[in-house]
Amino acid sequence: MEREDGTSVAVVAVVTERRFAQRYREFLEKQKLLDRRHRVEKMPDGTVALPVLGETLPAQLLEELRTRVAPGSTCVLTPLLDPLPSKKARGCSPAQRLCLEVRRWVEGRGVAWSAELEADLPRSWQRHGNLLLLNEDCFQNKQWKNLGPELWETVALAFGVQRLAKRGRVFPDGTRTPAVTLLHGDHGWVEHVDNGIRYKFDVTQCMFSFGNITEKLRVASLPCAGQVLVDLYAGIGYFTLPFLVHAGAAFVHACEWNPHAVVALRSNLEINGVADRCQIHFGDNRKLKLSNIADRVNLGLIPSSEEGWPIACQVLRQDTGGILHVHQNVESFPGKNPQPPGSSKMEKEHWPYPQKIITNEWENGTARDFRRKLLSQATKLEWQRWAESAETRIANLLQQVHGKPWKTQILLIQPVKSYAPHVDHIVLDLECRPEVDSVSD
Repeated sequence: MEREDGTSVAVVAVVTERRFAQRYREFLEKQKLLDRRHRVEKMPDGTVALPVLGETLPAQLLEELRTRVAPGSTCVLTPLLDPLPSKKARGCSPAQRLCLEVRRWVEGRGVAWSAELEADLPRSWQRHGNLLLLNEDCFQNKQWKNLGPELWETVALAFGVQRLAKRGRVFPDGTRTPAVTLLHGDHGWVEHVDNGIRYKFDVTQCMFSFGNITEKLRVASLPCAGQVLVDLYAGIGYFTLPFLVHAGAAFVHACEWNPHAVVALRSNLEINGVADRCQIHFGDNRKLKLSNIADRVNLGLIPSSEEGWPIACQVLRQDTGGILHVHQNVESFPGKNPQPPGSSKMEKEHWPYPQKIITNEWENGTARDFRRKLLSQATKLEWQRWAESAETRIANLLQQVHGKPWKTQILLIQPVKSYAPHVDHIVLDLECRPEVDSVSD
């Protein structure tokens, strides 16, 4: 049997004559030492090998098998180089196999198994190669703490991995550092491949969301050949890399202030062969000195990227403008009447610029109809209202930053993933173009 990384799982068996095998089996079952994951095997010389748990058995127990359980029997230990899974193990789901293994291990240490312990086992997890990342809502019962590190070795073995980690809540420290504890293994570095792009990162220091794959695929398909992009929240390269590797961006300015993410980003740019087309700006992007450079700006921060909107307007090209990809978490509660844009206390207190409505008079009737059609495709009214509010604010910012009116157009409102019950992570594609001065006759 092999783990996912190709290394063999050590399985030890007690070997005896065929006529004594049933007595051995009953005794080992009673002692909770029989390994039910693997088949009892017939050896080439006619003897029978019974897989057991652990790497060895005490000499005293082997002597008891020879003299008391089956007097006159031959009793030796041997490793099974290619053990076959039992019929029961083949039919088990990973969660069932975990429950079986942990229960057997716990009971073998004299701890009574209970419904509370079983309910506290993990029901979901993330697999990163030979590292398994458990969710925070498992192994919370106080009894687990008394069982020591061997518990985590048992869990890892049940899943066929070499390393085990458990996530906690994300620290509200501005860098979204995950509270991940390494339970078994010597480091948290993993590699994940999405759409042919390799991402290496330390799960104990950096975030990674499998739910963003649809947005990464969409970004990879955008026509960015020859364009310069600013990624204001680059992380380990979630969107920077698709823009470079697949969308054909000429150059990306990647901003990130988590030092661990920067280390991973630098490595990922190298291993994907695009380091020469990216400059990393380490630090607070609100202090970024770039301006008048970007054809696109990615604002991939949740729950909100609002603090990055002023600098996004600053870096857009003054002559042609560009497109903003604005991410946001939006609440949508059934039966709740959404407030008009700009009316909430939060918006008034936290938006750093005075509210000033700028009407996009450049839109003719056809454009307005097209816009309504686009918005109607967004099935939730809350998404539409937030997008319209964001458009108004950004149009106001563009005029303040560049000293002249700009025209804006909502191109797309699209869900990225469900973030929490009644909270949607969405993205807004907003086209921003400078007004062309009219020439008098």
